[in-house]
Amino acid sequence: MSTNGAGRPDEKQRGPVVLRRERRNEATTTDQRLLDSRGPSDWVHTDPWRVMRIQAEFVEGFGMLAELPRAVTVFGSARTPRDHVEYAQGRALGTALAEEGFAVITGGGPGVMEAANKGCSEAGGLSVGLGIELPFEQGLNEWVDLGINFRYFFARKTMFVKYSQAFVCLPGGFGTLDELFEALTLVQTKKVTKFPVVLLGTEYWGGLYDWISKTVLESGKVGEKDLALLHLTDDVDDAVRVVHDAYKAWEQAH
Repeated sequence: MSTNGAGRPDEKQRGPVVLRRERRNEATTTDQRLLDSRGPSDWVHTDPWRVMRIQAEFVEGFGMLAELPRAVTVFGSARTPRDHVEYAQGRALGTALAEEGFAVITGGGPGVMEAANKGCSEAGGLSVGLGIELPFEQGLNEWVDLGINFRYFFARKTMFVKYSQAFVCLPGGFGTLDELFEALTLVQTKKVTKFPVVLLGTEYWGGLYDWISKTVLESGKVGEKDLALLHLTDDVDDAVRVVHDAYKAWEQAH
């Protein structure tokens, strides 16, 4: 092994990266790879390049949403048909939130997301859609006034949490459950300022709530304060009241 005068292995520096031993034998420089248009295009799929894409998504999201007014994120199934009662409820929720002065943020897709965006937009509110690149969904719905598409779930999730004062979950599948429990975990661990999480639809969410309040709570896996983070209701006005009261309390504390 080749060493320098200090007894350390010879090394090559590539910006902040240090290359030693066999890694030193890389023939090209960063500038050369950037400027040379010849050769394979596999480099655009490498991890360092993905870091730049991830950074770009955060910059774009922060820039677009920085001046967003107070907002509520509404989650729910993309599979809900337009003639379903849950679609009507989502639309009513979007309207009520807009009338209360909240922007509405959704995942930008069809179903319940479209319903909430539609209700908000029709009521003159700011309707926001944060879409995600998926193999089976069809872009942002037509009722999104301000939208952005993400490649990465974690960048998108950051925007939901950072720019919302509350989450309201209508019936949904794995995606809705994922967002629900991530939000609860962030609030429980005080990673974000406490904000309410509303489950809208007692028939759909009741079994999950009962399981948490009985099995999970009674076995000591969560505490009473953790259960209190959830509010279960069937009433749109009640859901908006919870959001409004929590926001007023937050305003007074700040």
